[in-house]
Order: sequence, then C-alpha cells, then structure tokens
Amino acid sequence: MRKHFMICVDNRGYESSLETRKLYEVLTDKVAEKHYQIRVIDESGEDYLYPEKFFAPVRLSHITKEKLELAMA
Repeated sequence: MRKHFMICVDNRGYESSLETRKLYEVLTDKVAEKHYQIRVIDESGEDYLYPEKFFAPVRLSHITKEKLELAMA
C-alpha cells in the first residue's frame, strides 16, 4: 500500500477519531475506494475506513513528505 496524506475537512460522527484541519496519513486501498472510502491512520494510531468526502487532497513537497514519513516511523 502506498502512503500519502490528506487533510480532514469533516468529522461528523467521528469526533473522537478525527480532527478537522489535521493532516492524516492515508493508505492506498483499492477495495475501499470502490466504496467511496479511504483507509486513514486516525487518532488511535490504527488504520480505519472513513468516507472519502471527509478528506481533501493536499500537495506536499517531496522533502515535506519524507520528513513526515520519518516522524511517523
């Protein structure tokens, strides 16, 4: 699974698991995408499926992505 990052824009119903305006690591999951969901590492530190409409894509430089991945390792 390829890692990338998205920002949470809605957390209705998942207030304890997601924070709006926060950057989250997203794991590519082709099966989930077919159901309009994405696999996110949430506040518990585990990956769970959430509606894709709760997140928006962000563009990060290659250096920023590397730093985030190192910080999360």
